[in-house]
Amino acid sequence: MTPSLFLFDDGVARGWEPFALTRPAGELLFGTMLLRERAERYWGMACQGHLAHERLQGFQEPGAPPVLAPDQLPREGLRILLSARAAPSGPPPLIPPEGGTLVMEGRTVGWILSHGDDLPPLQDLLDPRPPTGGPAVELSGRLLARPWEIMALNGEQLREDIPAFFPGYAVEELPGCHILGDGLLTLGSDVRVEPGSVFDLTDGPIRLADGVRVRSHTRLAGPAFVGPGSALLGGVLGEVSMGPVCKIRGEVECSVIQGFTNKAHDGFLGHACLGRWVNLGAMTTNSDLKNNYGPVRVGSPDGPVETGLLKVGCLLGDHVKTGIGTLLNTGTVVGAGSNLFGTAMPPLYVPPFSWGSGGELVPYELERFLDVARKAMGRREVALEEEMQGMLRQAWEGTRSLRSGAG
Repeated sequence: MTPSLFLFDDGVARGWEPFALTRPAGELLFGTMLLRERAERYWGMACQGHLAHERLQGFQEPGAPPVLAPDQLPREGLRILLSARAAPSGPPPLIPPEGGTLVMEGRTVGWILSHGDDLPPLQDLLDPRPPTGGPAVELSGRLLARPWEIMALNGEQLREDIPAFFPGYAVEELPGCHILGDGLLTLGSDVRVEPGSVFDLTDGPIRLADGVRVRSHTRLAGPAFVGPGSALLGGVLGEVSMGPVCKIRGEVECSVIQGFTNKAHDGFLGHACLGRWVNLGAMTTNSDLKNNYGPVRVGSPDGPVETGLLKVGCLLGDHVKTGIGTLLNTGTVVGAGSNLFGTAMPPLYVPPFSWGSGGELVPYELERFLDVARKAMGRREVALEEEMQGMLRQAWEGTRSLRSGAG
């Protein structure tokens, strides 16, 4: 019987601010694909579901499997349970029919369950233990520990992904464009590049996926991945990954941008991680380096968290919006569904579904947020389905206590 694949969010992944509130960790972009897509490619099978926080039941996006309750996991046949934080690489191991423990970098990252085996208890899903019985199955790859590692390790992952997954499609010449270096530039189908664009392959390869548009006066430096249907509207970009249907302009470096995000105007975005359906107003700019060149601390509900990195810009959750000229300090974390505007910098941590300027934040009314989300998604011909609305409502209610002025 063919095995079935499931991803689970452990306790670490469930604390990945600001993304874990509204999406399973497996639905985050890293390198040239989602973590879930990477697991599917590695094992050679479609993921059947996510085991994640119960508030995510109802999560719905095109191509994404459902979020399951533990009792919905089948007991029949071989089942592969892999940590959503794992980014496996290389050839997959042989699957022992008697089951076993999956190990990466010396840590337990999942299990192979044989026919009839029970799901590991919740405590083991939240904090996978070292193997005590059955064979240990070694996996190669990376195990991400913190959400900012998606940005910090993205360049290395791109340098591995693009030659491995897109060989044989090198483009040595584009009419009217300048190609620097002798690295790999690969194009999907129906890619349109205007004359006057520059592609710098000196430090890594570039992949432009199907339907990408590149406007003249764009300079893109590798390693870089531009997702399907995205548009580069001019500016200087380097070491970036972006999901499908993004519109990006300005100065962008060392950043990971999930799908359906708009940064269509000038402004600096550096060492940042952005969720889906983010819209940055004209001249929105983040700082990614402290004036004293010290390690960056990022915001969290429990106070600042040390990253150990010299450069960390901002982490913006799904459906975050900023107004014209918004400034974000080094290490700012903005919770999902927030709407920020004005000239004053917001605090280092902005609770989910906040609305306002600077530190004067109030709860973003739920129905107003949902109305804006419907309109923004409708402009890309994507519906906000009832299940997803229900999940967002639950996220709003569940974070009420974090917002200033919430009753």
